[in-house]
Amino acid sequence: MALETIDGTRTLAPPASGKAPPVAAGGTLPTVETVSYDNNIVRLFAMATAAWGVVGMLVGIIIAIKLYLPNFLGGINFLSYGRLRPLHTNAVVFAFAGNAIFVGVYYSLQRLCKARMASDLLSKLHFWGWQLIIVSAAITLPLGITSSKEYAELEWPIDIAIAAVWVIFGWNMIWTVLRRKDKHMYVAVWFYLATFLTVAILHIVNSLELPVTFWKSYSAYAGVQDALVQWWYGHNAVAFFLTTPFLGIMYYFIPKAANRPIFSYRLSIVHFWALIFIYIWAGPHHLLYTALPDWAQSLGSVFSIMLIAPSWGGMINGLMTLRGAWDKVRTDPVLKFLVVGITAYGMATFEGPMMSFKNVNALTHYTNYVIGHVHLAALLWNGGLTFAMLYYIFPRIYRTKLYSVKLANWHFWVMTLGVIFYVIPMYWSGITEALMFKQFRPDGSLMYPNFLEVVMQIQPMYIIRSIGGVLYLTGALLAVYNLYKTAKAGSLLRDEEVQVVNHRLEPVPHKAEGWHRMLEGKPIRFSVYALGAVLVGGLIEFVPTALVQSNVPTIASVKSYTPLEIEGRDLYIREGCNNCHSQMIRPFRSEVERYGDYSKPGEFVYDHPFLWGSKRTGPDLARIGGKYPSAWHFRHMMDPRSTSPNSIMPAYTWLFDDDLDLSHTEGKIITLRKLGVPYPYDFEYDAVDSAKAQAKTVAADLQANGMKNADPNKEIVALIAYLQRLGTDIKKAPPDSPTSATNN
Repeated sequence: MALETIDGTRTLAPPASGKAPPVAAGGTLPTVETVSYDNNIVRLFAMATAAWGVVGMLVGIIIAIKLYLPNFLGGINFLSYGRLRPLHTNAVVFAFAGNAIFVGVYYSLQRLCKARMASDLLSKLHFWGWQLIIVSAAITLPLGITSSKEYAELEWPIDIAIAAVWVIFGWNMIWTVLRRKDKHMYVAVWFYLATFLTVAILHIVNSLELPVTFWKSYSAYAGVQDALVQWWYGHNAVAFFLTTPFLGIMYYFIPKAANRPIFSYRLSIVHFWALIFIYIWAGPHHLLYTALPDWAQSLGSVFSIMLIAPSWGGMINGLMTLRGAWDKVRTDPVLKFLVVGITAYGMATFEGPMMSFKNVNALTHYTNYVIGHVHLAALLWNGGLTFAMLYYIFPRIYRTKLYSVKLANWHFWVMTLGVIFYVIPMYWSGITEALMFKQFRPDGSLMYPNFLEVVMQIQPMYIIRSIGGVLYLTGALLAVYNLYKTAKAGSLLRDEEVQVVNHRLEPVPHKAEGWHRMLEGKPIRFSVYALGAVLVGGLIEFVPTALVQSNVPTIASVKSYTPLEIEGRDLYIREGCNNCHSQMIRPFRSEVERYGDYSKPGEFVYDHPFLWGSKRTGPDLARIGGKYPSAWHFRHMMDPRSTSPNSIMPAYTWLFDDDLDLSHTEGKIITLRKLGVPYPYDFEYDAVDSAKAQAKTVAADLQANGMKNADPNKEIVALIAYLQRLGTDIKKAPPDSPTSATNN
């Protein structure tokens, strides 16, 4: 049996042989107990992390290649870019990083609490439940079953499953904390508790939706309100799923790997409370210059800039823990990955607030610069800490040495080179996009009116980016091989028995020892305070905009969608068109010249969900209605290169073959009426006939313009009906100037 020695802050000396343990303050006699840590659950989550990581990265490479070879892998609907892109994000965020979080929590929490996880059954239910959710996502997203909300694309039955499995995880974690053998809760545990509580709230609030069928629902919010809730969730999913749990992992594994106590306990207190309080306010910085109320945008910007302080406090605390241990960093691959991960965290948490300045955001938003920023953090911060943790854990739970330190070092350098090849081209292409889109000629016309001129300019950057992705995946495969050989060389210590000193019966520290030390002895109260710190900002931003309907102005000319347009909109969502096209024209001269009048809040009051987009791989579609004849859209969807030479958009040939399903149109009208869309009473009974009549009109127009094979019963007709509706409720801007050439 091994004796637990380091909990991240102090060293516990074993009792002298043959002597009783020292008497604790207050006269309570601590005891030495044997605890059995569950390493099998750690192994299961570690294996899932490695497997899903390879899958997620491979899908990422596929969609990266599709941006310069749109016909890559052929015209198969479930392998299209629009359907694979959310699969990639879900795989790397929830499958790779999510499983990595659970590896770190299950390994470190037992040792920090000096107690086995409270329930082996709950641990197993958590593991298998989470993997089932991931498999469900891997099946439904390529099939086009999606809510369209970024990082929250999964439909309502899976949302319920996520909530249930997350509660199982939290229940087991909090129960374990309550059974701990030490009154003191180490800093990593603070971050784990905040992660559980906040993610639960974010997921439930953002996932409020009204089902139409088992695999179809509509968001409970519309337009501006939906956008605010989504990015309140989206930004804080990054904050409390991809940041706080990894900070907990950092606070445990940095001291462990370096064999040194954390640099500053006081700094960790400031870091934790400031971070969870400030982070929750920052979501609106994703919506600068949009139709979101300006006060919410300004709050998001201010708090985003404030985030630099606690974020860098955490980075400094991590790096300064290594003072005096830098020689070990040069030889230990675990510390190499930790150092580069923490450094990337510092870079990303400086860059994010800088992008929250409105003048900077005006350049970077909707461009590849954001893609570079996100992947710098994901690949090095989340990826770096994950690989460091796996290299640290595997030799210990398999009771052997790492199979090859040299191979781990090779992984480090291949990974780092891959990130350089990925991130720098995305920064370069993002700045290029921004400057070209905003460039005017001396006569006041757009220098590059054709969107494709910009796309062609950045094609080399897409190619280099995919090379970087291949390098990163190569490094991950080296890690998988190294860890596999390590496991084969040893044997799993499923139940690791250790002797620990039980301080559970010691009195809570006196006030003189510090208010925070007292609070750490009361985990429920600690959790309530943490929850309060998180909720303050969320409620102040959320309630006025998301819950007070009258705060969103309406426009009399904006009408609800027709039944056929609803079906077309759902097809637009199914195919993931919002992954490449925005529907939000910002009030910039360059965008108004290119796309039409800027977007107003009242335009989106019937949009369940909102479809503003977060990246423009193609042009904005907010005013596309009536800009081109229906026959143009027909040809464009069949073969984009026929209307827009050099387009990187894939063909959607299956829309011309598949019959339009109107079996749920009636239910969609009923559901949308319940959500506040003003459809007349009993209109649902006429909805199918209305859809068929409009489809015949669209098809007749197509046939009259040379599209002899246009069939009113096909999906393409509904999609065209929706596209031709976009922006037509608002009075059109003056006719297109000579600068308004084809943007596709």
